[in-house]
This record gives sequence, structure tokens and C-alpha cells, in this order.
Amino acid sequence: MTTTALLLGQTLSFDADPFAVPVAQAARINTDGGVLLRDGQIEQVGDGETLRAQNPQVPVTDYGDKLILAGFVDAHVHYPQTAMIASWGKRLIDWLNSYTFPEEMRFADADYAAEIAARYLDITTSYGTTTMCSFGTIHPTSVDAFFEEALRRGQRVITGKTCMDRNAPDGLRDTPQSAYDDSKALLEKWHGMGRLSYAITPRFSPTSTPEQMDAVGALWAEHPDCLMQTHLSEQVDEIAWVKELYPQARDYLDTYEAHGLLGGKGLYGHAIHLEQREKDRLREVGGALVHCPTSNTFIGSGLFDMAGLKAGGQRVGLATDTGGGSSFSMLRTMAAAYEIGQLRGTPLHAGQLIWLATAGSAAALHMDHQIGNLVAGNEADIIVLDLHATPAIAQRAARADDLWEALFPTIMMGDDRSIADVWIGGKRAQIA
Repeated sequence: MTTTALLLGQTLSFDADPFAVPVAQAARINTDGGVLLRDGQIEQVGDGETLRAQNPQVPVTDYGDKLILAGFVDAHVHYPQTAMIASWGKRLIDWLNSYTFPEEMRFADADYAAEIAARYLDITTSYGTTTMCSFGTIHPTSVDAFFEEALRRGQRVITGKTCMDRNAPDGLRDTPQSAYDDSKALLEKWHGMGRLSYAITPRFSPTSTPEQMDAVGALWAEHPDCLMQTHLSEQVDEIAWVKELYPQARDYLDTYEAHGLLGGKGLYGHAIHLEQREKDRLREVGGALVHCPTSNTFIGSGLFDMAGLKAGGQRVGLATDTGGGSSFSMLRTMAAAYEIGQLRGTPLHAGQLIWLATAGSAAALHMDHQIGNLVAGNEADIIVLDLHATPAIAQRAARADDLWEALFPTIMMGDDRSIADVWIGGKRAQIA
């Protein structure tokens, strides 16, 4: 059955990367825009009244001066950490041992995994996130639960079974062979079903032996169309630990490269403390770095060099890193990215921030031909921002001279109240 809808309001899309060209050249704004949806796709984006006249039978939702744009894309999360987000006061390794690993052990229970998967997707939808790339736990049940819930909602998501066979508690370790076998079985079961994609997922070098790294590297070589996600150079004490565990490695990245885990479809979370060789190799292969600003400040990891890495030709996405990050909100994540930019002397423009949270993250996931931009042919994952959602935001937006000035207060002070509506796969989503 053909389903159609016409959304009217201000529209924002991108023709180019606003880090590569001026924002005014990269972005396309229509203050009287319209978006025609048909069968889960964006069919047309253009002048609102023209689209209304051309499609008189199509149901119309008029959002007035609210801003219509692509749904947010979160490029690095841990949905199993939903219930322990905002846990106090630890550095990375202690934080994992104190909070993360005990919580992740609960995901052997399929019912608990299903409960958290539904809760996580409810929360993130309320914040306007329509796609995310998530780590599971070592348990296949964690992957099944997340994919089953996303499939029910018709949502585009990526996840994978986390692989780790050392430096973790009893009950939270697999083996090189079981990591390969379980990951392969899950990949063959879910990858490409509906809007689901599998990501091969070694947690990070300290929790995998070289034998396990070889095993998951071999699996990626067998399935090069899949993404591979892991962590890289998050904290300086972590890097020192990696050097102890892999004394022959040239650097942290080499612990992946030596085992077939460096490639263009690799996602490398955090990537704060990179050496020059690592930057050169990542640029050469086209791997994506994922900036997790609220996590990086919450756990005390450091300040990501967005301006320098983008100027150096790196592919970069943006992420909440739930629950190391302190918020499920991509608006809050953009605000944190701006603040980190300020601390480095390179503040980001509102257009660059929105691009990172939509088209930039979609490109990091190699899905920019499907999601992340309000353009014809993409899937209809769309959000509507109320740029006057609270009195504090409204009074600042009232003084704005252009859309960017009106949007910036929402980036800095917005939350779920700023999300006026969400469409996933061309269907209006339920938001709290």
C-alpha cells in the first residue's frame, strides 16, 4: 500500500561537508520548505506551497517555523549501559570494572536484554536519534534483543556481539573460537534483515588476546561489507596498558592493523591521543574516527582535535557513547563538542555541529546514501526541532538574525523538549 505524507516547515539539508567548504555553501535552507514522503522514502524536498499544490490529496502536517531535518545518527553507543549511565567518579579502567562489567553480565538474561533494548530505543527516539551503532555484550542474547526491537520499529540500527577473552570477570569472557562462531552466526542471522546491519565488535585491544584479534580479523576479511567497531586511544593510561600487552606493536593502532582490523569500514571510538603514524594510516585507509565529547569529559579522557583531524582529511562521526557519555541527547553531545572546540581554540559553527550529528555520522557509517540528510532518495528518518522549546531558548532565538543564530541556542540548551516530532522509516514515531 502506498503511504504518503507532506511535511511543511523550515528545512535544512547539506550539499557538502561544512568543514571542507564554507557553511553557507554546504547547507541548503528553505524557510518555507516541504518534504514529501512516500513508502518510507523522501521523494521530494522543495518549496512547501509548490509541493502542496502538486500533491493535493496528500495528508499535510504543517510545523510552522519549526525546523525539519534528518534524524540524528549516533555513531558509537553501548545500549547495554543504559541503566548505569551517569555513574560517579571513575577513570576508564576502574569505571569498566566498577559499573560496566557488572551491568553487562546481566545480559545473559534474554528478558533483561529485551527490557533494556526497548527502554534505550524509547529514550533515544525521544531525543531525536533515529539510527545508532551500538556495542552489545559478549552474549548473543544482547544482539538478538536489540535487533528484534529495532526490527519491530522498522528502525535502521547497527550492533554486534562484543568480543573479549581476557581482562574481564568470569562470566564476561568468550574465547577466540566462540567469538568467531557466535559473531558469524549472528551476522548470518541478522545482517541485511530489514534495516539492520551487523558490526564485528572487538571491544578493544586490552580485552582481546592476539589470538582473538586474529579470529575476528579473519571474520571481517570474510565479510568486508560489514562495519567493524572498537575503541582507540581513549586515555593515556589505557595506551600505556596497551603497550605492555602488545610490546611488539608500533602504536595502539598497530594492535588492530597487525590482526586485520584496520580498514575503510572500521569505526574507531574516541581517538583522542593519536600519533602521527596512526593519523596517516587512518587517513590512507579511510577509517572513521568517532568523537564522544560528553564521555571524554565525564571520564576525564582528553580533548579531541576535531579541527585538526578534519583539516587533516579524516572521516569523523559524532556519538553520545552511552553510558560512558553523560547524556542520551545528540543536542547535548553537539554542545559538548562545541565546548571542547572552544577549549582547543577552534569553536565549531552550528552548521558543522548539525552536520556531524547527521550527515557526518551517516558517512562514518557508510550510510550517507540512505540516512543523515534531508534529500530525495534517502530513507525518511526525520526529526522536527522546536527552536522555541523553552523560555530561555525562545528569548535568545527571538533575537536571531538568521537560522544559525536561531538554532544555536537549541544546540546549547536543548533537550527532549526541543524534539517536536520524529519520523522513522516514513512513519510517525511515538515520543514521550
